[in-house]
Amino acid sequence: MKSLLMLSCYLLVSSVMAQNIPMKDIITEVQKTYAPDKRTVIFEAEISEEGMLRGKTSNAEAHQALIQKLKAVQPNLTDQMQVLPTADLGEKKQAIVNVSVCNIRSAPKHSAELATQALLGTPLKVYEKEGTWLRVQTPDAYISWVDQGAVCLATPTEVESWQKARKLIYLTPYGFGYAQANAEGQTTSDIVAGDLLAYKGEKGAFYEVAYPDGRNAYIRKTDARFYDEWLSSVKISESSLVSTSKKLMGLPYLWGGTSFKGVDCSGFTKTVYFLNGVQLPRDASQQVHSGELVDTTKDWSKLRPGDLLFFGTVNEDGSEKVVHVAMWLGNNQFIHSSNFVMVNSVDPSSEHYDEFNVGRYLRTKRIINHYTNALKFSKK
Repeated sequence: MKSLLMLSCYLLVSSVMAQNIPMKDIITEVQKTYAPDKRTVIFEAEISEEGMLRGKTSNAEAHQALIQKLKAVQPNLTDQMQVLPTADLGEKKQAIVNVSVCNIRSAPKHSAELATQALLGTPLKVYEKEGTWLRVQTPDAYISWVDQGAVCLATPTEVESWQKARKLIYLTPYGFGYAQANAEGQTTSDIVAGDLLAYKGEKGAFYEVAYPDGRNAYIRKTDARFYDEWLSSVKISESSLVSTSKKLMGLPYLWGGTSFKGVDCSGFTKTVYFLNGVQLPRDASQQVHSGELVDTTKDWSKLRPGDLLFFGTVNEDGSEKVVHVAMWLGNNQFIHSSNFVMVNSVDPSSEHYDEFNVGRYLRTKRIINHYTNALKFSKK
């Protein structure tokens, strides 16, 4: 009898394990299919021993696929997984950046790692709220957390109105908005290159502008251009990329930085291309999938100014980990953010030779004439 009881228990446990293992595999399979990059898609799912599915996702298709596959294994599945955005946001499921540079963090707290940044006037998707923090997605699809004080929550109609308003793009690396048409007077805020403000009028040498929250200010005409005119006039070229990159020389390295207040390696290349009308993905490991392959063998003669060089490690199984990116300048030189934005060389005889990065070089990609993600902001 004791042996029979033990056998029954064993069969029961084995049955439960057999149920759990494929269900976990199903979750992994759906995640790989619909949410392979957690930086751009929210997919957090777990299933209890009682057959209750919990978690959240920003992809409704992923949720439907997961439910269908799980119920094929466990028909009595209880679905408590949340499809974002959450209902408590009401109609305001979007936001507009309201400060010169908005810090977006990996977790809903100021002590969390800086994940990325977004510039003034940038529209964001909002998925959920935790205290005073919002989980948002930037136009380049990056998802993380922002303090609500840095943005204006908005309805789709309000965002559309902001997008349709005629814009000015600030092109001077760093400056200010003033309370009056007087650069010696009180400031309204700081402003950095790439910031967008709504055009209100003109007064002498100044444009009158409006912030997303309705504040008015004045900026020097020489510091900005109408966005639609700027975008239509931008002609990305080897020389324009090099020229833009040199304007960031000496900028401090800032993990998560994508602005003139500081940049990490991919934030640097992203900013250079952004100011030339192209929106690159956020991280080096994402940027490496852009453009056309140029080289993998350190044949520097193949490279052209503006090409992106990627660095990292290769594992024993052949998989790669891309951890750094730089931009080629020509003459055996590249520019990158490492401690600060600097120029190094691939030439061993140069005093600026970067032996470390040359040693972990992986490949070079060319973005010019091979991109499909030009900026899509509303022109008027």
